[in-house]
Amino acid sequence: MSHHSPIKRRPTRQIMVGNVAIGGNAPISVQSMTNTNTCDVDATVAQIQRCVDAGADLMRVSTPTMESVEAFAQIKRQVNIPLIADIHFDYKIALAVADAGADCLRINPGNIGNDQKVREVVACARHHNVPIRIGVNAGSLEKDLQKKYGEPTGQAMLESALRHIDILEKLNFQDYKISVKASNVFLTLDAYRLISAEVDCPLHLGVTEAGVYRTGTVKSAIALGGLLLDGIGDTMRISLASPPEEEIKIGFDILKSLNIRSNGVNFIACPSCSRQEFDVIKVMNELESRLEDIREPLDVSVIGCKVNGPGEAKEATIGVVGASPNSLVYKMGQKSHLIDTKNLVDEIEQMVREKAKELADKRANEIIRVAQ
Repeated sequence: MSHHSPIKRRPTRQIMVGNVAIGGNAPISVQSMTNTNTCDVDATVAQIQRCVDAGADLMRVSTPTMESVEAFAQIKRQVNIPLIADIHFDYKIALAVADAGADCLRINPGNIGNDQKVREVVACARHHNVPIRIGVNAGSLEKDLQKKYGEPTGQAMLESALRHIDILEKLNFQDYKISVKASNVFLTLDAYRLISAEVDCPLHLGVTEAGVYRTGTVKSAIALGGLLLDGIGDTMRISLASPPEEEIKIGFDILKSLNIRSNGVNFIACPSCSRQEFDVIKVMNELESRLEDIREPLDVSVIGCKVNGPGEAKEATIGVVGASPNSLVYKMGQKSHLIDTKNLVDEIEQMVREKAKELADKRANEIIRVAQ
């Protein structure tokens, strides 16, 4: 199966968030935000770890108080993923959390008060080599822009973004990325397309307040899918009223569907019909939950009968064509062997784990060979 994506990415300049490159030709990164109380260090670390296990590249943590900054410093010591500190309005917190080891500051320079405060935050970010994310939201545009445009529009969001950028550029600070999020698909598409044509800094994609799990996922997939197909976007967050590790999974599913990034098993399954020789849905749900920990890119095709089964199986790393009492397994496009249809889940899990280990070992050997 060809894993090459035909999408041509728009060139942006590259910044570093900790050891993760954003923009340029770096992979599009997937991030989420903790929803635990930041001062509960153990709960926050555990949640970040669940996101890391799901493949997260970056995590954002809100630091609304000075007390939370101390907690942030402890959290930072216990995780090995770059952390973005989320700050609103209070420039003193921005200074403190940069000192505490934040890898990026999410703060809008236009909202933190007078020039002196902005200069201090920028000097501190420069000193620590920490980038800033400017986050423009349709729901919190400046009063004068609300008045000028009457309602949030892509143009209004662009104007707001350019104001914040201008503040940083005047201070000769280029180490920033930007987001222009809205809760509406069309507004999100419009705002990002406009800003993408104007600037070369990395763009952070997201639909803000997308909603609960299912509807939020659909909205995000359509808006972010549209932008990614245009080659727009360098890092992304799916905003759902769900646990953050679910946001990470959906983010990767969107990238996977466009062949932009692979992260673990890509399942190909039939929707199931009366031709099925086993309960496809039950088998797939069981496999998906058992194989969540696999990070190697594998295509696993599970088809309930022999109408489309062989064709799909030939394209997959491991393919199963349902029949009774035994189903046929293909490996790398070749017929391999029969397995007992009653024990499908166990048999497929074992094959996937063996193949993933083989791929991981091969990759480790490549890395060693390159290093030598």
